[in-house]
This record gives sequence, structure tokens and C-alpha cells, in this order.
Amino acid sequence: RLVYFAGVLEGGCFLPTMQARLERRQGNKSKRQSTRYSAHGLHEYKGKFNPQVVRAMLNILGVPVDSRVIDPFCGSGTSLLECAHIGMAAVGADISPLAVFIANAKLKAVALPAARLRQDLAKAIELAPMMKPAGQGQDPARREYLLSWFTPEVHDEIERLRLAIEAVKAPSAHPLLAAASNLLREYSLQDPRDLRIRRRRSPLPAKPFACAYQEATCRLLDKLESVQQVIGASRTQCQAILTDTRQMTAEKLGAEVKFDCALTSPPYATALPYIDTQRLSLVWLGLAAPADILPLEANVIGSREMRTQAKRDLLAQMQGNGARLPDAQADYCMALQNAIGDGDGFRRQAVPLLLYRYFAGMSQAFLALHPLMKPGAPFALIVGSNHTVLGGKRFNIDTPRHLTAIASACGWEAVETIPLQTYQRYGYHMNNAIGAESLVIVRAR
Repeated sequence: RLVYFAGVLEGGCFLPTMQARLERRQGNKSKRQSTRYSAHGLHEYKGKFNPQVVRAMLNILGVPVDSRVIDPFCGSGTSLLECAHIGMAAVGADISPLAVFIANAKLKAVALPAARLRQDLAKAIELAPMMKPAGQGQDPARREYLLSWFTPEVHDEIERLRLAIEAVKAPSAHPLLAAASNLLREYSLQDPRDLRIRRRRSPLPAKPFACAYQEATCRLLDKLESVQQVIGASRTQCQAILTDTRQMTAEKLGAEVKFDCALTSPPYATALPYIDTQRLSLVWLGLAAPADILPLEANVIGSREMRTQAKRDLLAQMQGNGARLPDAQADYCMALQNAIGDGDGFRRQAVPLLLYRYFAGMSQAFLALHPLMKPGAPFALIVGSNHTVLGGKRFNIDTPRHLTAIASACGWEAVETIPLQTYQRYGYHMNNAIGAESLVIVRAR
């Protein structure tokens, strides 16, 4: 179970670790760490866990293989897939229908023999040209929305492929659809690099969608096949559940036994627009109607979306500390509010309210998770710090410290906070990346 080691010497023999074998099976022979091995590369998802960090956290916490693990903000299922590799039972919760869809698709992908997936992929590719993209009973709002973001040619191609994959009617339909979803942004009229809604200026890819899909999926299946030579293909004891973490219950999670460990990378204050970024996939897969996108985005913990009336209500709640946050966190939010200057734009003016709402949401999450845990069970969180400038003054937001205090008020005991090295981010949004992260460990009282 060692993570950052190639192997161990025992009795004069070199024994490679499972992690080294999994990473090398991806075909990466350099010293650079592979993070897309197994099904981790099935679908991109912004802000997701590094899989090696998940396995390292399980080791740091000393979690036995027969333990039950929960990730209350599971996202695209990185932690669930790592638990599946080890043979642990794990449950994940997330409010995003697409996140839950991807997470379960990854788990199904590793549980199915790669040869079976290849057969069903070939069937879908063969069937696709014969499908009628504008069938009877199609939701007109869905069709109109998709046609506003895809050319008619691409729209018809992706619809034929979706219908063909669904017609296969096999367990492999789930991961095959997820692999197609991963290419949608690249073939849309949206700037594929941008997290928000901006029209692309670059030309669409010259390669037809079906060809790109078949090539990408075959590469993924090559990875799965090689990984299954290490861990085999067997049914996992892991599952992602669509539910709001703030309202989690044992009944909603189908958990009759309490959990031995929790770990997660929670959303940050003023979080990434998880829902808006993946709205094309949500609509194409039928997971959400176009009209549902903005309300769903606004309900995510850490969301930046807030209407005018909601601002007034939230300001009144913050001033009276209606969420009953610890005094230090409530006072900190009010200090930010009082620091707002005339030169601060509407985005900066909203930061104190958004931070208070984020703290309140995380407080609800800590309270909901606590009764699901065994006494003394550890909860590990990877948390990043950020900052804001109000009234010309810089405020460093020490999120790990704030969340530790909030957890302590919700039935958890602070154990340790470990500063981590952060991975250098590159690309379009590198200036907005979190500059510092910590591993926060608390235990259920």
C-alpha cells in the first residue's frame, strides 16, 4: 500500500508496490507521477483529488482493508476508485448528478472485463449511423439547448451515438456514455478551456466526433486492461449516491453500519462552478433540464451564485449569526463586511456573504456526517487557503483553521493540521489556483 515508493527490498529481492505497478501500466516510464491510470482518466472534473493523495491519506490514518469509508463530497469518485483498488467498501455523496454519474461509471468500468467493454463499444459504433437523432418524444427544451451550443452536424452525431450506446443495454453503457461526455466541451461552441459560458473563437476539431470518441475510448480501455492484470476485474463494494451532504442520513446512503473513516476534498469558499462548467454533459445525458442548471449551481456549498433578495437575507443572517457559527468565524465574516470600500466591485463586495454562507454549509455538513461515524473515527480533509482584497487591504483566509474550529463546534475533535506541498497548476486558470493546501484531521467525539 505504499504510495510514493517504487518498491521495497526484501531478502535481496526488489518487490514493486501496487501503486508503482498501476502507474507503470499507464505507459508512463518517466519519473513524473501518473494521475490518470486505471479509470481516473475516464472523465475530466475540475478540482478533483489527486489519487495518490487519497491512498496516502488512508495509510496515514491507518485504515484497515476491511473498513467502511465515506467521502461526503466525492466529486467524480477519485477516493471511491482508490478504495475499490485496495478492496475497501466506500460510499460517496455529492449534490452534482454528473459527479455521481462519472463516479459510478468509473467503478463499473474497473469491474467489467475490458474485453466486454470493447465488444459493446464496437456494437455502439456500428449502430450509431442507423439511429435517428430527432426521434418522437424528444424533449424540445433539451433539443433547443443543445442546438444552441452544438452545430447541427455535431448535434446529430452525438445524439446518434448516445442512442446507440443506450441501445446496447449493457452494464458497459454507463462508462461508454461517460467517455463520450468527456469530449462534449471540445466539440461544442463554447470555449473548451473556460469554466464559464463564453463562445469559442477557435475552430472546431477537424476530426469527426465519432472517430475521436472511438480513439479516446480505446486508449482508456488499453489502460483498464493493463490495470486489470494487476488488480483483476471484480465487483466493487463502492458506490456514489446523489444527495446533499448537508442532509445526509444513513437511510439516504443505504448505510446500516457506521463508517470507520471519512476523507474528502471539500469545495472551497467561492468554489469552482462545478455545475455550470459541466452543463452540456448534464443536459446531454438527461441528468438535468436546462432550467435546472442555475438553481442547482446556486445550491452547491461554496457557490458564487446569489440573487439580490438572497443577499439581503444572508446579510441579515450574518449580522445576527443565524447559522450559529463559532464567534471567531462569525466575527471574521463581519470584519470583512466592514472592510468593504467604495472602490470594491460587486464581486468583492459579495465575498463576506459568500464566505459566511460557505462556513454555514460546512457546519451543516459536519453535523450531518457526525452521527454516521463510529466513535473516534477519523475525518481527513484536504483544504486550501485563499485571500481577498477589501478596501485596499489584503485578507488571508485561513480556511483550514476556520474549518477546524467549525468542526470542533459540531462534535469533532481537532487532531492535526499538516501543511502540504501544492502541485503547480498550468494553463488558462493558473492565476486562480489555490496557492496553499493543508491536510486537516479531526475525529468524531
